[in-house]
Amino acid sequence: MTTFDLPADYFKVALGLSSREREALAALRAYLERDVRPIVNDHWAREEFPFGIVKPLAELGVFGPMFPEVRRFENSALYRGWAMLELARIDGSLATFAGVQTGLSMGSIYHCGSDEQIANYLPRMAQGEIIGCFGLTEPLSGSDAARGITATAERVGDTWTLNGEKRWIGNGTWADICVFWAKDVADDQVKGFVVPTDSTGFSATKITNKLSLRIVQNANLTLRNVRLPESQRLQRASSFKDTSRVLRHTRTENGWIAAGMQIGAYEAALAYTQARVQFGRPIASYQLVQDLLVKSLSNITATLTMMKQLADMTDRGERIDEMAALAKAFTTSRARETVAWCRELVGGNGIDLHYDVARFFADTEAVHTYEGTREINTLIVGRDITGIAAFI
Repeated sequence: MTTFDLPADYFKVALGLSSREREALAALRAYLERDVRPIVNDHWAREEFPFGIVKPLAELGVFGPMFPEVRRFENSALYRGWAMLELARIDGSLATFAGVQTGLSMGSIYHCGSDEQIANYLPRMAQGEIIGCFGLTEPLSGSDAARGITATAERVGDTWTLNGEKRWIGNGTWADICVFWAKDVADDQVKGFVVPTDSTGFSATKITNKLSLRIVQNANLTLRNVRLPESQRLQRASSFKDTSRVLRHTRTENGWIAAGMQIGAYEAALAYTQARVQFGRPIASYQLVQDLLVKSLSNITATLTMMKQLADMTDRGERIDEMAALAKAFTTSRARETVAWCRELVGGNGIDLHYDVARFFADTEAVHTYEGTREINTLIVGRDITGIAAFI
């Protein structure tokens, strides 16, 4: 077994990584284990983000590895997914932060921005000099975002005026820019804008007292007559179909986050059962304990093998949106099961933050919901296999 192997990777999915990819991921894991794992519980308890990790993660190439303009080396979808797994294995909030920065914020600019916007923003975002957030969800609009967006954009000459509110915006309290989606009052189509967060009329309020992903700084955003030049509009975004182009790429990331969080909880539970002695024996020696461990490992294996196949199909250009939807719905549901079993394995200590499992147990609830609920993703797949839309 090489130094990169994880015992939870029971079917050796990581063997599909190149030596260069394994080297980069090993460096990421070493940093996370040494400098991040010791601090996450404290930051989770205090609902604070460890800002000191941003530059090291940028130096390790975490931000934007899929974009040719900024990636450190040519890499596979398996590598990019495994990097999210490594972050989530330590803490789900860290993977969520990276997903917002890379997939949603940088991804919006890459897929929908002009060449000038890509050249202006992506290098600095990859270096961690600019942090982004993604303003789509609204207080009264979540799963129905395609129809339910109420934020507005009005153009007069070369100036746009933005108004509206957004909710649950990751990185929203401290981002430098916000990719803001609003309906153009002229044609009722959704447009995207890169909004500097120091713009007059832009405000962000931290959402407090969360029970999940407490390290991520979610915010309620309010834009009141924020004025932007036409140059800040995403030039290749003219309808919600363009917004969906971004979301179809990020949905896959959630499967890898689900894998990482399952592994993190499983590793903590396994170590606990091997060390915890009851009735004169480690509890890992009891049949019912081994049953839950093996069921957890089975869920992890199913998640990893599904995501490996999806990664391979992505590299071959064969992945379709419905596959990503199925993966998101399935893997996050399995993650819910796994972290619940791991919490059970740790017994009364399973609700004690110091044993890690409680954090994974709580954080999985958010991952199960965001980027499309299980129900919405199920209906996406259901429409594909039956030919009948059943959304309403």
